[in-house]
Amino acid sequence: MFTGIIEEIGTVRSIYGGSTGTVLDIEAGLVLDGTCKGGSIAVNGVCLTVTPGKGHFTADAMPETLRRTSLGRLRPGSKVNLERAMLCGGRFGGHMVSGHVDACGEILSMTRDGIATLMRISAPYEILRYTAVKGSITVDGASLTIAGTDEASLTVSLIPHTAQNTTLGLLHPGSHVNLEVDMLARYVERLMAFPAGGDGRRDGGLTWDFLEENGF
Repeated sequence: MFTGIIEEIGTVRSIYGGSTGTVLDIEAGLVLDGTCKGGSIAVNGVCLTVTPGKGHFTADAMPETLRRTSLGRLRPGSKVNLERAMLCGGRFGGHMVSGHVDACGEILSMTRDGIATLMRISAPYEILRYTAVKGSITVDGASLTIAGTDEASLTVSLIPHTAQNTTLGLLHPGSHVNLEVDMLARYVERLMAFPAGGDGRRDGGLTWDFLEENGF
């Protein structure tokens, strides 16, 4: 589990393997502190099991990961967002992030809005259905607030700190990014689909009327 607060930017040292599986070797510093063999680090929002070394770590990326995420587009020298698995009792600065990417999106535009940068990202319907203005989404591992949505895209706003301390400030129209929707939206949808309790019936339970009556 992660929070979407990027701890540092790493650099891909080497990549070997192919479509049947890839091993990433990534130069890092801060995220190695307290990370043991078999621990988890989110690389551009993808939860990977790592083997730490001196000043770097290696991680396997299986075919499903390469198909569903942008990790297959990485090359030696690529910059990546890194975050260690969260500690219980620490500050929760972002939102609940599983590190299980839902789909890739493509940056359509990046425009200035005062000190911020508005990033518009295309996304498939199965992702957009879980988005809402002022809700949360993970973009390449960074927890961001959604500023707008339409039928084919979503827009997020990057403050200067985010642009300077993550790889998002290095991207441009045409770049591909990993997207993970807020898992709470998925749980709400599941509860709405199965409102009954255990006997297979669909009556009663959680309904829109119940939510409205209770202030939601």
